[in-house]
Amino acid sequence: MKRCLVISDSFKGTLSSPDICHIARSISLPGWHIDALPVADGGEGTTDCFLDACGGQKRSAAVTDPFGDPLTACYGLLPDGTAVIECAAAAGLPQAEGRLDPERTTTYGVGQLLAHALDHGAQRLILGLGGSCTNDGGCGAAAALGALFYDRQGRSFVPTGITLSQLSAIDLRGLHPALHTTPLTVMCDIRNPLYGPDGAACVFAPQKGADNACVSRLDAGLRHLARVIAVSLHTDVSALPGGGAAGGMGAGCVALLGGRLCSGIDAILDAVRFDDMLIGADMVISGEGRLDSQSLQGKVISGVATRCKAKAVPLVVLAGVIGEDAEEVYGRGVSAVFCTNRAARPAAELAEHCKNDYIAALGDILRLINTLCP
Repeated sequence: MKRCLVISDSFKGTLSSPDICHIARSISLPGWHIDALPVADGGEGTTDCFLDACGGQKRSAAVTDPFGDPLTACYGLLPDGTAVIECAAAAGLPQAEGRLDPERTTTYGVGQLLAHALDHGAQRLILGLGGSCTNDGGCGAAAALGALFYDRQGRSFVPTGITLSQLSAIDLRGLHPALHTTPLTVMCDIRNPLYGPDGAACVFAPQKGADNACVSRLDAGLRHLARVIAVSLHTDVSALPGGGAAGGMGAGCVALLGGRLCSGIDAILDAVRFDDMLIGADMVISGEGRLDSQSLQGKVISGVATRCKAKAVPLVVLAGVIGEDAEEVYGRGVSAVFCTNRAARPAAELAEHCKNDYIAALGDILRLINTLCP
């Protein structure tokens, strides 16, 4: 009996990672035993992946959304007391749909979620940074946890993307006391710095509704934030890898909240004991909606490929779209790449056929291996 392990990222807009696990577990093919694990890299679905792997329960809290309106958001509490929180739960793109404005959105609600977890006895915090609609450098979250931000007139305020340039000083003496004794692990799937051509504003703000002029203002604000952090807190986050994640929240978590950045996918793989599950596996199947060179930048396939290569386990990738630069994955531990789409279809029809196309592609791969290695 051969053993296949399916661990795939979501196919955005069509199949979630848990959906893919359900599909894989439902396939019955002679000669194969299929295990499946949901996975995420810090964005939407991260909490569910941890709960699926470790057990635990969801907790809800009354917070504010990216525009300051009331919102009920959830996080996960694991059996060991670890709270798993997604930035996207309170500052995500879905909450800003139809009114994207990275100059005015705030991460304040994310800080409220962190505070709720601390108030209810969390022993460790894991924060996933993917999918945000903000560009405030994490100042909103820090303010919700007790940090004070002052303008040049000595007035306290909560900075957003457009008002970061008004910042003059930061005072962390009022931070939530439990933050000093509760480790904060920040899941980050990119290595972009806080500002500059590869920084938060220039690379990601256009996806959040920013035009060229807005990008310039946001980038200038993040540059200014780095200078104030250096003076007020004696911390240099200007070139911090991952500092640009979630509109600069990567840098904010480190400088303002004492967090530690780590690869999002590595945190998940450790939680599900992926290395142990590789023992005895004949093949691993991973995937995502689009495969290209960006798939190697700290995302799910990158993390899975690194560990499969170390254990000499073949890795096959299924993708809805294969980019022209996807061949770069072959040198990083990927054995083969297949497209799940079985016919050329308009984008509007992909969701309707995605499930059946995925089932067919997965079955074809397993049958091929059976034929080659009976």
